[in-house]
Amino acid sequence: MTAHSFQTQLTKYLTDVHSIEVQALAQLRRAPGLAGDGDLAAMYAEHEDETREHERLVREQLEQRGAAPSTIKDVAGRAGGWGMVLFAKLNPDTPGKLTVHAYSYEHLELAAYELLRRIAERGGDEPVRAMAARIGDEERTMAGRIEERWERALDASLREKGSEDLGEEVAKYLRDAHALEAQALQLLDAGPKLAGFDALANVFEQHLVQTREHQRLIDERLDALGSAPARLRAAAMRVGALNLGGFFKGQPDTPVKLAGFAYAFEALEVGAYELLSRTARRAGDEQTTLVAEHILAEERAAAADVAATWDAAVDAALEQQLA
Repeated sequence: MTAHSFQTQLTKYLTDVHSIEVQALAQLRRAPGLAGDGDLAAMYAEHEDETREHERLVREQLEQRGAAPSTIKDVAGRAGGWGMVLFAKLNPDTPGKLTVHAYSYEHLELAAYELLRRIAERGGDEPVRAMAARIGDEERTMAGRIEERWERALDASLREKGSEDLGEEVAKYLRDAHALEAQALQLLDAGPKLAGFDALANVFEQHLVQTREHQRLIDERLDALGSAPARLRAAAMRVGALNLGGFFKGQPDTPVKLAGFAYAFEALEVGAYELLSRTARRAGDEQTTLVAEHILAEERAAAADVAATWDAAVDAALEQQLA
């Protein structure tokens, strides 16, 4: 890859992270009003200020390269942000779902900047490398703030719903987990062919086996509680996964985008099982607590396995673009 073509690719990655920041701002402007808790609201408001600075820094790098943000990508980012807020607002436990989504989105941003940093390093672009390292550290810190507040998010959700039947809440969270696992199965089944490099394909293949067992365990707990999966929701999640598969096939840098998305999806599952395990513990449901904690540990390990492929993902993407 010539120096010119490399710089062209790096500019494209900068427009990608700019659109991610635009979407983050669309979410964070509305998140404090949906948080259901003063401390959570303050956390989102503080990160909105950080995110404005992130957007400015990325835009500044683009301007220094004689480029500009992508209007199409940014409009799509704003629409995605509004869609997330609408989804959270329509759910009866908005604070919990909002917190899970925010946790996943922080990991999407973290992955994007970790990958951008690696790309800039390979091209010897120190200003972009330094910016990506700085913003990545701040996204990691924000994810840590959310991690410390799962109990507050659960309290806010239960308070909003006015629910006194914790057993039914456990069943609801199990149905949510079942739908997530349905989407994960679809993604993991297609993932090895989409990945474009062995390291990530191997992670997908190994985690597919675990995910089948996760869904079996969730089905078993639902049956024990006299409940059943939400089949329509699971079907909708599978369709969403198929659409994502089509999106990744059409990307010129599939290894990088898929490695970032997979990391964020694992974080989404981590958040879902954090809330499930805490709800089950409060309900005195020891078996569901144990199942949730077992799956939670495997989702965290899978996220670490995905992150370990990022160097290989960057190399594969750059080689793919050169070809």
